[in-house]
Amino acid sequence: MQFLQDNALLIAVTLMSGGMLLWTFIGNKVRGISEVTTTAATQLINHKDALVLDVREQDEFNGGHILNAKLIPHGALVTRIGEIERHRDLPVVVVCRSGMRSAMACATLKKQGFTQAHSLSGGMIAWMKANLPVEK
Repeated sequence: MQFLQDNALLIAVTLMSGGMLLWTFIGNKVRGISEVTTTAATQLINHKDALVLDVREQDEFNGGHILNAKLIPHGALVTRIGEIERHRDLPVVVVCRSGMRSAMACATLKKQGFTQAHSLSGGMIAWMKANLPVEK
């Protein structure tokens, strides 16, 4: 009991961090966000001609991105949605650094009527960890 009292702040931070991670996972499922692994994304790109939509900022994109990716920063997605209109009923793999912005972008795309938007689980971090091709 003394340990709990002495480390209450540390325990609270740990529980909150765990809860946030769990909410990210559960929240995407509840909102109907489709997540794909790097392997599944590669299959969509190579066999289904999926659009790769990168929702990071320009400087992040310039540091390295998936081949032939279309850059529309997350903050500009709603105003620039017309640029990807023809992909409304086609596969779209949405990418960011770690998967958080891409999940939010998928929710936006879903609201805009995109039927096959998929968030890359782990984002560019997972893509590069899997040693998949990146262009600058």
